[in-house]
Amino acid sequence: MERYFKALEFKDIKGIIYNSAKQYAQNIAFVLKHKKGEDVTYENITFKKLLQDINAFGTKLYDLGLKGKRIALVGRNRYEWAVAHLANLLGGIVSVPLDKELQVDELESCLERSKADVVVFDEKYIENIEEIKKRGNTNLQKYICMSKQEGYEDFWTLKKQGEALLKQGEKEYTKAKIDEDKMAILLFTSGTTSKSKAVMLSQNNIASNVYSMLLVEDLQPTDSNLAFLPYHHIFGSTCMVVMLAAGIKTAFPDGLRYVAQNLKEYKVSVFVGVPLLVEAIYKNVEKAIEKQGKTKLIAVAKKASNGLRKCHIDVRRKLFKQVLEGLGGHLRFVISGGAPLDKKVAQGFDELGIQVAQGYGLTETAPVIAAENYKKKKYGSIGVPLENVEVEIVNKDENGIGELRVKGPNVMLGYYENEEATKAVLQDGWFYTGDLGYFDKQGYIFLTGRKKDMIVLKNGKKVFPDELEVLINRLELVEECLVFGMPDKHDKNDVTLSVKVVYDTDVANEKYPNASEEELKKILWEQIKEINKTFPPYKYIKNMILTDEELIKTTTKKVKRQEEMKKILG
Repeated sequence: MERYFKALEFKDIKGIIYNSAKQYAQNIAFVLKHKKGEDVTYENITFKKLLQDINAFGTKLYDLGLKGKRIALVGRNRYEWAVAHLANLLGGIVSVPLDKELQVDELESCLERSKADVVVFDEKYIENIEEIKKRGNTNLQKYICMSKQEGYEDFWTLKKQGEALLKQGEKEYTKAKIDEDKMAILLFTSGTTSKSKAVMLSQNNIASNVYSMLLVEDLQPTDSNLAFLPYHHIFGSTCMVVMLAAGIKTAFPDGLRYVAQNLKEYKVSVFVGVPLLVEAIYKNVEKAIEKQGKTKLIAVAKKASNGLRKCHIDVRRKLFKQVLEGLGGHLRFVISGGAPLDKKVAQGFDELGIQVAQGYGLTETAPVIAAENYKKKKYGSIGVPLENVEVEIVNKDENGIGELRVKGPNVMLGYYENEEATKAVLQDGWFYTGDLGYFDKQGYIFLTGRKKDMIVLKNGKKVFPDELEVLINRLELVEECLVFGMPDKHDKNDVTLSVKVVYDTDVANEKYPNASEEELKKILWEQIKEINKTFPPYKYIKNMILTDEELIKTTTKKVKRQEEMKKILG
């Protein structure tokens, strides 16, 4: 991959944070909102202050005898979470970010399996923590709350005590040497407890990924970012470090319902999200245009604007100023990762004057493997491999589709205490992703689906559910869907291509107020038959289940196919 921007390369997170504290000392790293009844105030934390807070909290962690230990984090995206995580990393303490949405049994299991010594938790999840404390099955020695709560040590008091220790000349923490190749983060992949694997990542895994992203993505110190991706997720926590490395200001969202308000409030210019969220934001833009009766007008304006762009005249931000105001007025760059983004959405944002870059990766690759950027973009693709990452397609079929395997400094150390699973995916330095795809002639990667989700028909033909789901999900009445192979009653060796559709109740009530579920099914079935016509006959969907009940998902909003199949097949 070509380099478009300058970036400093570091082998560990400590180098990144110290560099930013020096280079962007007075820039705002985090903006915190404080609410007291009706009163709202904002507190700006500079990069210099952030490093002081990290060092103060970290110094106290060492004072508590936690050097070389493991500290778990449970909570929403907030300043205390960021400082605690970075304090772990800058002191060589293993950080164990845990999903706040886990049920108490799963949370307890992760705390046990990770052998965490301490948990730093959000007061919102105190009931789960108290239940785990009462059971006494974990290795936990300390429970530190992110705010002041009776009966618990708290983040702010410990940070203050750390400040006092630093003033007294305590330097063991700040002088700590980092082994960049040692396990620094232990992350559980999404899935049920029995299936989730604990991924061991080093600081060099993360730092190398941050560096290669900064070389190609248009991130400026003047940008403002909304931390929507959960920090306990690798994409979220690596992006947090990317923003800090680039000198960017980060604000915390108030929740899904307030995204539009927060974009305006914090003058957000960079937004990182999963396709589900990015597509939802775009749908709202379309709805707003439709409500104002401007759908045709905007379509004509887009055509004119696209024509001018061919002559190197770009009037998008001026022409669509009113539409962009609905997104806060400052949004210029959207990064989407986690799954392929709908082509129509990527194109739609671009036509309005907002850059969109798709990325692809896994927890095991810290996470980014390939990405688009403003110079290299092709709708439907996930871009090209990052500079320090090698990607090969192996075991190709007649269409050149095979499994993606990856080599680079971002590839994990392995799965914690699971040699068998590690050996299955790590071979001769290559990580086998389990994702299927192909390179086009220009070197862009296109994903076709997960190896384990592929449907093989009796005639040997292969069907990738994602390819069909993307098109069905575009239908107005569809909230979400799942394409699967329904076992054939008459032939055990064959399957019937089927789809389970969750219909959008709001659209149904608005557009078809008196329609029964059976009538909605007929409407949708006619639309699916039209989609069928765009494919060869072996890819035709021949069966449909309709429901208004949400599909079973992981906490990162990925559909649990196996569990859905169990439910469908009873």
